[in-house]
Amino acid sequence: MLLVKEKIMRKTSIFLVFAALCVFAAPAATAQSGDVLIKNATVMTAARGTLENTDILIQGGKIARIGKNLSSASARVIDATGKYVTPGIIDAHSHAMLDAINESSFSVTSMTDVKDALDTDDISIYRALAGGTTAALLLHGSANSIGGQSATVKFKWGKGKDDFLVKDAPPGIKFATGENVKRSNFNIPGQTPRYPRTRMGVVETIRDAFTRARDYRQAWADFNAKKTKTPPRRDLELEPLVEILEGKRIVHAHGYRSDEQLNLLKIADEFGFKVGTLQHGLETYKFAPEIAKHGAGVSIFIDSWSYKIEGYDAIPFTAYMLWKQGIVVSINSDSDERIRRLNLDAAKAMKYGGVPEEDALKMVTLNPAIQLGIGKRTGSIEVGKDGDVVIWTGHPFSPYSRVETTMIEGEVYFDRTADAQRRTAAEAEKAALLKDKMNSGPAAGPGGGAGPRIPRESIVHDRDHADQEKTGDTHTENDGGNR
Repeated sequence: MLLVKEKIMRKTSIFLVFAALCVFAAPAATAQSGDVLIKNATVMTAARGTLENTDILIQGGKIARIGKNLSSASARVIDATGKYVTPGIIDAHSHAMLDAINESSFSVTSMTDVKDALDTDDISIYRALAGGTTAALLLHGSANSIGGQSATVKFKWGKGKDDFLVKDAPPGIKFATGENVKRSNFNIPGQTPRYPRTRMGVVETIRDAFTRARDYRQAWADFNAKKTKTPPRRDLELEPLVEILEGKRIVHAHGYRSDEQLNLLKIADEFGFKVGTLQHGLETYKFAPEIAKHGAGVSIFIDSWSYKIEGYDAIPFTAYMLWKQGIVVSINSDSDERIRRLNLDAAKAMKYGGVPEEDALKMVTLNPAIQLGIGKRTGSIEVGKDGDVVIWTGHPFSPYSRVETTMIEGEVYFDRTADAQRRTAAEAEKAALLKDKMNSGPAAGPGGGAGPRIPRESIVHDRDHADQEKTGDTHTENDGGNR
């Protein structure tokens, strides 16, 4: 009898945990899909200006019509009077939903792929949707001169891994320079210090890798031209680098200092490939003309600096100075927390330098889409593009505005009203389970006696403790190369 009672108590505890978590349950079960007609909104298109009192018709996951007084017999109507609609926010540098970030054993790990480490149940996905973020570039960490392959995803919370991946997005890869690569500020316990340990060693490592990749490509060319009879041994490390040389894979390069990132651009020119984006780029304002000449984009933090030596020369006017040079610049989070506040980071581009409203909005929507190679299908509200849109209670650059609805390809993945209802239901279920547990008497202890009771104070205040958990975006020099 005591064993049976103990099992019941254990099952009750499991149900309590489930009740506490079900508030974050994937909305896929209640997601509303099909045709959608958003009425009477202020539409910030991020491409063709801001349209007042405008309707958006989404059919088959695509934006079918934009205009006034639209109608549809089959579409579900959303009244957005007095509200704002923007494209879904896109984060061009994220490590969300990754079970592993750094394969740091070698300085060149181009054979690894973050798609093998995706966690579709990561709660940061749902929180990102609650902040209007619909897509992201998931990057390997920065512990390597040449890191692993990246993944471009849409945050289809509640769906399977394959649904997250944007199928037609160009493949990418992570490069890095600076402190995280040469490990000047930390060592991994139990691991022998790894080459390179200096900035010149980082440059040599990248140059050596591309020299080997160029020779590998030539060996296959000779075999395919029947100049040689034996095919080269397949090299999974060099194949992604050959794709870079052939313009088939985008380089996203972590770095802070201007001299290091300029060195990388010179290596790219030497081997005849383009760097897609300079990531972080806190000193890119120092050599913006050279970046424009090379044709690279830049993805920056808007106002995060001085958390490590490399970040001391950052200034809040970088976005403006790059924009003025005609560079495609985006603002990223590199944080599971900042990812839900990128709208406010875009607003700071207006504050620091006076970037026009639409161009500031582009820095978190269309520009990152362009950098990820998916600008033709998302990033702006235009006919023919994916129905990735966000409905806000007010202007998205206001700290008082909140996301009401987030859609990806016309399907609702976050709805604030539904979220509140789920929270209320979860709290009611939790309270009922707790009441039942309290009334069921003491649990049997290991020796047959009464087990420990749940302190009433902890029951009353458990949500307060959860709300007070530290959620700030912390940067340290001993970051293991994640940033």
